Amino acid sequence: MTVKKTPLHAMHKRLKAKMVEFAGWEMPLEYEGVVAEHMAVRTAAGVFDVSHMGEIFLEGPGALAQIQCLASNDASRLAPGRAQYSALTTERGTVVDDVLVHKLSDEEYFLCVNAATTDKDFAWIKGHASNHVEVANRSADFAQIAVQGPRAAGALQALTEHPLSEVGAYRFARADVADATCILARTGYTGEDGFEIYAAPEKAESVWSAVMEAGKELGVKACGLAARDTLRLEAGMPLYGSDMDETTTLLEAGLEGIVKWNKGDFLGRDALEEQKTEGVRRRRVAFEMLEKGIARRGYDVLWRGEKFSHVTSGTYAPFLKKAIGMTYLPAEAVPSGAEFEVDIRGRRAGARVLEGPPYKRSPARAGNTHEEHSA
Repeated sequence: MTVKKTPLHAMHKRLKAKMVEFAGWEMPLEYEGVVAEHMAVRTAAGVFDVSHMGEIFLEGPGALAQIQCLASNDASRLAPGRAQYSALTTERGTVVDDVLVHKLSDEEYFLCVNAATTDKDFAWIKGHASNHVEVANRSADFAQIAVQGPRAAGALQALTEHPLSEVGAYRFARADVADATCILARTGYTGEDGFEIYAAPEKAESVWSAVMEAGKELGVKACGLAARDTLRLEAGMPLYGSDMDETTTLLEAGLEGIVKWNKGDFLGRDALEEQKTEGVRRRRVAFEMLEKGIARRGYDVLWRGEKFSHVTSGTYAPFLKKAIGMTYLPAEAVPSGAEFEVDIRGRRAGARVLEGPPYKRSPARAGNTHEEHSA
């Protein structure tokens, strides 16, 4: 299979990024190192090429009804210019993908979906589409650049006349950034304030270069997928394909906040209601290691001495300076502080369930009402 390249691929090569194959794309893993890039996002800002993500548009009088049928959150609450974290679900209440729903108008929405699942998501939505909605995979029409960190707004404001203070959390606007007309969304996947810029592919390099130049004095760095992964894990954000998939329900994945029971019927609702009534037997948890060692993905997880599951994500968290991870444990283990063990290459090491994400911005650093994964 041919490996895909983003519109910024040649620039990554010029910047001598370490490139890897990810989800069928050749992507930058890191530039100067994961720790430096991770810390730049926590203390200043980082710029990511996330053009491998997909953009699926739904248009027509049936667009809202289609989204309401296939996704768990309530898109009827969205006004034009608002975005919402949601999930496409199966009949079993498991997760086809987690997505960001953007409302452009009453009859036009676009979903930002994961790179590895774009084709699957498109087929899923298309397969359930009514005669009153047009579904289009327009991923090739967009480059996507994420600018994340406490200084992201400062770097970007120099490049646009649109007042960023008017683009609140989980809102977006059409704006000229540098020399390009873009969709500028205040969303992200790092636990920091930040923006995602959707631009025409031919404008990607000029936008990237302008952001880097504007942020030079602010400490802005180019960042790769490695830092993106440690940042999202530190912020307690699940990764589709690792921390949830079509074998895990939204309730098991700890995402009941985006299940809107009052909105009416949607695919998987009956299964989720039944599971909620009977009781969820396992739940995704974030944890920290109590002993030396990093709990890598795939390592066995032991509950009361017996293997129960495996580590779904695990790393050393550069900002917190400790090893953290995610896994699934019996529901009874969810209370914060419950201890269990991880088998690290034959050695059983203690770990502890955390209450909430390992890292959360303080209100003072947040600076506005931004909340990750707005429900």
